[in-house]
Amino acid sequence: MLTDPDLVRALAQRDFAVVFSAVHDCGISFNRIAEACVLKAERVSQIARGAASATALTTVERIAGGLRIPGALLGLAAQPWEDTAALSTESHDGDDPMKRRNLLRGALAAGLTAPALAALTAARTDVDQTLSPDTPQDLADLEAAAEGYGYGYHGQAPTRVLADLVGDFTALRPLLALPQPAPVRARLCHTAGQMAGMTAIVLHDLGSRRESRAWFATAARAAAESGDRQLYAWVRAREAMVPLNYGAPKAAADLADQARRAAGNQPTAAAVLSAAVAARAYALNHQPDQARTALAAADALMERLPAGERSDTWLTYGEQKHHVHLSHAYTTLGDSDRARESQQRALELSAPTSTMTRTLLTIDGAACAHHDGDTEQACHRAVAALVALPGDFRTGLVYRRALDLYEAIPAQHHRERAVLELREILAA
Repeated sequence: MLTDPDLVRALAQRDFAVVFSAVHDCGISFNRIAEACVLKAERVSQIARGAASATALTTVERIAGGLRIPGALLGLAAQPWEDTAALSTESHDGDDPMKRRNLLRGALAAGLTAPALAALTAARTDVDQTLSPDTPQDLADLEAAAEGYGYGYHGQAPTRVLADLVGDFTALRPLLALPQPAPVRARLCHTAGQMAGMTAIVLHDLGSRRESRAWFATAARAAAESGDRQLYAWVRAREAMVPLNYGAPKAAADLADQARRAAGNQPTAAAVLSAAVAARAYALNHQPDQARTALAAADALMERLPAGERSDTWLTYGEQKHHVHLSHAYTTLGDSDRARESQQRALELSAPTSTMTRTLLTIDGAACAHHDGDTEQACHRAVAALVALPGDFRTGLVYRRALDLYEAIPAQHHRERAVLELREILAA
């Protein structure tokens, strides 16, 4: 394929839509391309359609290695598996401009062949790598990656998402270590804050509270340095959900209040999230009046929230997310009718792949059944939800929410068959 001039031209321009489409047309599936290049199959498909791009240096290097593309064709250093002696413009006898000139002439004598283009690329990159661009080439790709992670698990195991997230997060380090213009530094810190915050979310969902708090602390520092108060408020609001979900509602309320002060009164995703999390914390802390006041504030902000901030991602705040928070708040307050309304609406808006969210909503519904006096039905619903859940998800937050239900059941019922079944699956 490397003898095709159109493909060589696409490689020189790093046009991976053309490259991936050409490889796919040769009978190699997007899944195999993704596996070879250590990318997500969905992302490979998006790149092939032109719906996404790959510009991060680490991503380009993975593609070069996975598809065995000579580095020089992509403006990279030689790959470990290449024999590049014939393509190099470097002199083996020191800095010899005449020898480099003769090598280029020899390579170009046969026209713009792959070796000739590789020699030209090597000559350019010799100088290009010494320049300091205003914006690192891979920053835009890392920003796009952060946006992509915001769409959540999409049916993937949390541990796999965690590995991918941290892998891309580490690519920020060399960029942050270099002197950068202030606007670029702000963008880098903003992306670092987003990625660290989402890493903390996954760790929270997996039940690793200490690590989650540490990542939220890093996210808060990055958000503060970026100068984006809404990102800082988002980080603090998400951080509040760690003590909220693991038995420390007062600490959760304090963090949520910090988030509300940072977000201000404008209708932003962070402001609605902060108010909703505060409402849940107040409800758990037996402060029903404050909880209902915060719920009213969250509803009022949600009504004014711009359409651009209503998508269903970790970084924005859609109607589905709003009802997930309302479900838990009203369940905790004992307002089963309002809780069920939010549970039903949230389930309608949740994708089939939103495994964890749908399970949490089901457990909220079970808690409502227990509150209304049907403990047997509550246990049956919780057990069914846990049994249907893949093993990778039956930890952390889901386990904690189901345990809360079990602990809310009076001790005199603990020997009933349905309650014993719930205890057994929690013990397992």
